[in-house]
Parts: sequence; C-alpha cells; structure tokens
Amino acid sequence: MHRFFVEIAYKGTAYHGWQRQPNVISVQQTMEEALSKVLHQNTVCIGCGRTDTMVHASQYFFHFDFDTTFDFDLKHRLNKMLPNDISILSISQVVGKPHAQHSAIARTYNYFIHTTNDPYLAEISSLYPYKFDITLMAKATVRVAKHSDFINFCRCPSKNNSTQCNISSARLYTNEQLGIIQFEITSNRFLQGMVRLIVQRVIDVGTGELSMDEFEQILTNKVKPKKVIAAYPQGLHLTRVDYPNSLDLNCCSPGPFMEIFKSSNWKPVG
Repeated sequence: MHRFFVEIAYKGTAYHGWQRQPNVISVQQTMEEALSKVLHQNTVCIGCGRTDTMVHASQYFFHFDFDTTFDFDLKHRLNKMLPNDISILSISQVVGKPHAQHSAIARTYNYFIHTTNDPYLAEISSLYPYKFDITLMAKATVRVAKHSDFINFCRCPSKNNSTQCNISSARLYTNEQLGIIQFEITSNRFLQGMVRLIVQRVIDVGTGELSMDEFEQILTNKVKPKKVIAAYPQGLHLTRVDYPNSLDLNCCSPGPFMEIFKSSNWKPVG
C-alpha cells in the first residue's frame, strides 16, 4: 500500500468546510468522490485539519492510500474533473505512513478585512465598515504570541485534552492601495474557532469596544469573555502548512490567491 500527499487550494464559499458532513457539501466529500471515480475504488482522504464553512485555503494537504502507483497524470485528471473552486497543486508519494494532520509541525492563517464595500472582495475578505485604531490592533496582535493557553478562544474547550498552543508569530499588516488589513498567525496547532475568535477580539480593540487591559485579561484567562462571537468566516484563509523536511514534499505553494495578495504593498504595523 502506497501513501500519497496531495496539496490543494480551494475557495470555500460553496462548501461547509473541509470535513465531510451529512446533507451538506464539503471539500472532503468532493475530493473523495473525484478520487474514487478516477481510481475506480472507494478512496478516503485524511485532511491536515478542519476549516469552517466559507473558509478558504491557498495551501491545504490531505493524504490517501492506494495499492499501487499511477501510470497516468493523476493531477491533470483530477483538475479536469473538479469544480473550478478547487485546484490540485501537487501530488507526492511519501515513504512510510506520515499523517497529513498529525505530522504537520506548523500552520499559518491569514485573515483579511476590508472597510469599504467591494463586490470583488466580498467572498474572500470580510467587510467591517469601521474606523479602526490600527496601532492598538497591532499591539493586541503582538500580545497574542506572548501567551500559550487559549481556553477563552476555543468554541469547545472541553473536547480538547489541552488548550495549549505554541504561537510562533502573530502580526498585523495594512495595504493602503487595496484598503485591506491583514492579520497573520502561525502556530503548531489551533483550537476549534480559535483564529476567528482572536481576530474578533482584535477588531473589538480596534473599534474601542474592548480595552487593551480587558483583552489582556481574556488572554491570561483571568476573566471569561462576556460574549463569544467569531469574526466572519469568509476573511479567513489557511495559507501554509509546514511538515518536516524529511517528508520531502513536492510543494507548489503559495497558492494562487496569496500570490496576488502578496504581490501588493503590505506594510507591517508596529
């Protein structure tokens, strides 16, 4: 039995996240149906993690097992079969049994905010028509990386053995040309809903609804938040998944969406 890692990008607008669920369309179901048809056998895809409904990924990995190798271009066949909002970037045969989720050592998410109604951004960025204090938002963002227990930024903390996460980076960027704010965070793991819950709190700091001291108290778990509200899903993008070099994946990252955004003039705040 051979194991293959598949790198994909997808626009999540039409999907109820990665994970297969009854009575709704997911990215996992769409991929499994396409692979099963091409390979002429039932194929299960194990993803590198969950993404919520309407959340996107410019880099996402899953693995599947197959009893032999291919004498045809699997990437080409899948891309012809899949809908236009899912793209196969690369397929790598790996040695042994590495796991798409458990073998990952870091993940990076980017969240995009625009403040003026723009129909071209509506599905890939979140509209918050406010006047933000960008400096305060940047200070709040930097504080995130100084903490490790995110029990107050998890939808269902009781479902986790631990709410500890090792945040290696959290930064805020602006792009005056595009009129967009970008929040970026990298960690060894993320809890359910964690990024969107953090982003909403950073937004609350930027609008003055939450003071910096109140934000710090939530981060240090000294007080529970009065309300648990997550930022809109469409602004969130999984943009990078890191694996040990020994896995030797033939990656094509970053995905096409991030190529467009990274080519613009982003300036770090603070």
